[in-house]
Amino acid sequence: MRSQAIQYALLLACGCPPVIDAHAADAIGIVKTIKGSVHVERANQPVGVAVGSEVFASDRVLTGPASSVGITLRDNTLLTEGANSVLDLNKFAFNTTTYDGALDVSIKRGSLAVVDGKLAKANPEAVRYSTPTTTLGVRGTEFIIEVGGSGETDH
Repeated sequence: MRSQAIQYALLLACGCPPVIDAHAADAIGIVKTIKGSVHVERANQPVGVAVGSEVFASDRVLTGPASSVGITLRDNTLLTEGANSVLDLNKFAFNTTTYDGALDVSIKRGSLAVVDGKLAKANPEAVRYSTPTTTLGVRGTEFIIEVGGSGETDH
């Protein structure tokens, strides 16, 4: 981190504009655990995923049989997606100073365990979890959502 700050300072000192990856600034979280087959669809394109991979708003996270993935969002919300699941990260915004923002996640199929982070604790009305048939508001700090039957399967 320090070397990045030094490089940035040197670029500014020489009058050279730094190159900033705008997409990297939009990362909403990071993959912390993977078991089995997990992949992300970003802009309808498959993206490889590994521990340490960043996730972004509008990503779709898919797990295969006997698979799971753990994602930590920037506000320390913990999302654990179970086997044969489809999770859409619709929207995430978080101000680290005021704890204002919004979280909108849809579990289309499978299961999702949640441990709420700073956003839900400070602004529960700004957090929404949806299934094909239900929208949940946050009233607790830990819960599990399971979607059975014929949830959305196109991906």
